[in-house]
Parts: sequence; C-alpha cells; structure tokens
Amino acid sequence: MDFKFLTRTVVLALAGSVLTIPALAQWQWLDKDGRKVFSDRPPPPDIPLKSILKEPGFKVPNPPQGEAASTTAPAASAPVAKGSMPKLSGRDAELEARKKQADALEEGKKQAEAEKLAKARADNCERAKKGQATLKSGVRIALTNAKGEREFMDDAARSLETKRLQAIAESDCAK
Repeated sequence: MDFKFLTRTVVLALAGSVLTIPALAQWQWLDKDGRKVFSDRPPPPDIPLKSILKEPGFKVPNPPQGEAASTTAPAASAPVAKGSMPKLSGRDAELEARKKQADALEEGKKQAEAEKLAKARADNCERAKKGQATLKSGVRIALTNAKGEREFMDDAARSLETKRLQAIAESDCAK
C-alpha cells in the first residue's frame, strides 16, 4: 500500500472539511426587494424577524406562510423571540465561578506557602537556641576544615558563631 498517497489523501480530506466549517456560520435573509442575502454578519436591524431564513448554529426559523400570517407573525413571534433570547446582564456566571475557584486556589497556595515559611522559621529558631546553649556550655567544639582536618573552635570563632546564632534567633524567634 502506498502510504504517501494515503497520507496525502487524509490530509487533503481534513483540510477540505476544516475549510467548510465557516460556511456553517452564515446568515440568510430576504431583503426589502425579496432577494435572498447571504452573509457572515447578522442582518441590519430594519429587517423583520420573519424575513430571516437562517441563523448560525443550525437555527432555522419557520418560513412565512403567506400574507395573512405575515400580519400576525411579527406580533406573535416577537414575545417568543424576546423570551428565547439570552439575557445580557454583563456577567457570566460560569466565568465568575471559575474566577472564584482560581482565587480560592491561589489563596490556598499562599496559605500553604505561609505555613511552610512559618515551619521553617520555627525550625531555624529551635536550631539557633540549641546552638547557643551548646556554645554557652563551654564545651570544646570541633570543626572540620576545608582539608577535612579536625580543628577546635577558638574564642574568636566562638564569639562570631554566638553573634550569628543570636541574629538568627532574633529574626526567626520573634513573633
């Protein structure tokens, strides 16, 4: 089987079907002279509802049934048309619901981030207090240098570490 031919045929068929979709969004009405008008835009406001033959979205209104029906049709069809028309309140309930849901989700994310930050601060506070207690105890503290050798903390290093831990405790333990 020739796959090039098959692929080309499928692509052309899809392109042809996609190009016919805009034809479904057509308006059709009778103008003042009785001629059929086809357009992708709605008819002007001076065209009565009885003259509109086709609307986009597969809506096909009933065609006029003679002169007797044309005199009563506008009065009878006007309330139906008004009732069937969607009310434009300037708000979309579904859009507002989505916006509220997105806002709630964003608020939940912010709250989770704040809780995570509070937990990290509490952990830092606890570590700083433990480090301060260790430094104040006077126990010799051994550190490992860059070469991997063990060194003991002298008084200058102990003082610097105490100041660092104090700054951490002041920033994270303050509530």
